[in-house]
Amino acid sequence: ESTDMGLPRLSIVTLGVADLARSRAFYGALGFELSARSQETICFFRMAGSVLALYERGALADDASVADDGQGFTRVTLAMCLDSEAEVDQEWQRWVDAGATPARRPHRAEWGGYSSYVADHDGHLWELAHNPFFRLEADGSLQLPS
Repeated sequence: ESTDMGLPRLSIVTLGVADLARSRAFYGALGFELSARSQETICFFRMAGSVLALYERGALADDASVADDGQGFTRVTLAMCLDSEAEVDQEWQRWVDAGATPARRPHRAEWGGYSSYVADHDGHLWELAHNPFFRLEADGSLQLPS
């Protein structure tokens, strides 16, 4: 298989979390598949085309040589694109039932799609959305037009 080495890629998104065991259980309850490469101090979940990692917040700050004093909105959201509005409704409810904090209920978005937001235990915002202008492959990976 060849890959387009000219395109930038996002391989791993690492979230700094307050309680690694609690966050591992939360994402596991949502069906995220834990990798055997996970360790006591960091865990990895397989995703379509990328990896989600969870790492204790203080240790992640130390690893990056930055202060662990970030509060409030971090100017980053994560997004999960879904196949339909009904799937957004179902996924939003599944996240809330698993303990996520509702941030914005599913709604028709001004950009022509259907969107919602939830926050995990550490306040990381996830957008759960259907974008009729993007194509999802069978494996869930997102394909943008050239």
